[in-house]
Amino acid sequence: MHETLADLLSRNADHAAAYADRFDDLQDGQAPDAVTVCCSDSRVLQDAMWGNDEPGRLFSVGNIGNRVVQRTDEGEVVSGDVLYPVAHTGTDLAVVVGHSGCGAVTATYDALTGGLSDAPGIEHCVSLLRPGLKPGVEALPDDRSREDAVNDLVEYNVDRQVEHLRDSDDVPDDVTVAGVVYDFADAYPGERGEVHLVNLDGERDPDALRAANPEVADRVSRRWTY
Repeated sequence: MHETLADLLSRNADHAAAYADRFDDLQDGQAPDAVTVCCSDSRVLQDAMWGNDEPGRLFSVGNIGNRVVQRTDEGEVVSGDVLYPVAHTGTDLAVVVGHSGCGAVTATYDALTGGLSDAPGIEHCVSLLRPGLKPGVEALPDDRSREDAVNDLVEYNVDRQVEHLRDSDDVPDDVTVAGVVYDFADAYPGERGEVHLVNLDGERDPDALRAANPEVADRVSRRWTY
């Protein structure tokens, strides 16, 4: 057996022993407080970043590029895995979680600036990001390094995903939509692993966000205002 698989099964046995009595109220349904849309990067610890160890609290969605859209015959719509908890479990908070050094944003940036391509499945995911990121790439200051450009575009991508959710007729108006960036690469001031609020219901101005939300003013941070 693969050594890693054996280790995972062993760790799961410990998990099962610790959580055996924590599903009693969840076996017949769920009502998560929030849906989080995270990049599936292995460095992004989707529940641990929130200190969450409570089954049923977070509906965690992961994909490369923390996308909220999928293509259908009718065009682009909010992805079903993101929409499900909002439409069927009463969840009224959606949090889009980008992260520093995002590989999907990097691939999209490279595709837009150098015409690079990848395997078809990855290319499909990048193609879902490309239309939204193209204006951002064009608006980047000329003196941006590649690393800084990617981290600026991480914010820009989060903004676009927030915009998709807010513009969709399938997402009720009373759902709060937040955009954050999880930083493990020193792209923001503060500790590695901190989540930085960059967008709340379409508001991107840090001063306005701090004024309106003083209780989390120290968690508001942006690299790029445009």
